[in-house]
Amino acid sequence: MLKANQLNINNIRKELEIISQDMLALIKKYDLTATSQLDVIEMAREKINDKNDYIRFLELSLEGRIYGEAAAAIENAASNNANKLH
Repeated sequence: MLKANQLNINNIRKELEIISQDMLALIKKYDLTATSQLDVIEMAREKINDKNDYIRFLELSLEGRIYGEAAAAIENAASNNANKLH
């Protein structure tokens, strides 16, 4: 997990790549084939039989969302600053 002073778009992208790889490993391991994001948690609950893997799945989901929102906020702030300069 990045510290507040490490939150920049490049570090966030690196973290999201790591999260994606870890998530893909769990998706393949448990054959999670949900067609909708709304179904993913329910499917994971049903198919992931190792408590530690299920907890990790939830952690990765949450971390991915947090980093995704942080990246969007940083990009939005940069865009707003660029617009103010023009």
